[in-house]
Amino acid sequence: MSDPAQILVIDDHPLLRKGVLQLIDMDDELCAVGEASNGADGVELAKTLDPDLILLDLNMRGMDGIATLKALREEGVVSRIVIYSVSDNDEDVVEAMKAGADGYLLKDMEPEDLLERLKQAAIGKMVVSENLTEVLASALRSKPKTDAIDLNNLTGREKQILKLIASGLSNKMIAKKLDIAEGTVKVHVKRVLKKLQLRSRVEAAVWGIQQGL
Repeated sequence: MSDPAQILVIDDHPLLRKGVLQLIDMDDELCAVGEASNGADGVELAKTLDPDLILLDLNMRGMDGIATLKALREEGVVSRIVIYSVSDNDEDVVEAMKAGADGYLLKDMEPEDLLERLKQAAIGKMVVSENLTEVLASALRSKPKTDAIDLNNLTGREKQILKLIASGLSNKMIAKKLDIAEGTVKVHVKRVLKKLQLRSRVEAAVWGIQQGL
């Protein structure tokens, strides 16, 4: 059995945050490794813990979810980041994806569905609440700047990594497949995203697929 996916929860609502943490710890495939009640603390914790997945509240007081998301990506955090929100506003979904989110889930979903989506997200899949799928698809189709990116900017190993990201593999699975350390994979992923001028694994996967990888 593989190690459980490590999850950091960033949410300024204490009752909901504690409830989600307890829910996560009930599933053998998931493990809550940290919690933060605001964006600034969340960014620092993410840098320290390097979790597989970050569940991030959108509507936090002070530093909101989008600002926190941008700060995480600017700090080089390559963890999958899923926005967790009460808002099904199209603009919120698009803004989150453009800022580097790997998914967008609504807080009114059933607990069992949330756990299943978190497990999917932890292995590199894009997750989104069903009624937001078309909005998300449109956002991804409209991603700017990828046409001008040259695949030749990547090394042979980085191209390998990108292809495996596009196949939906997690860092752990990529490390096992290539027989290298997971930490080495994370370094390669950061370099791939930087060279391709992309903010998330989802963008990298979509771009890789478009390139026929």
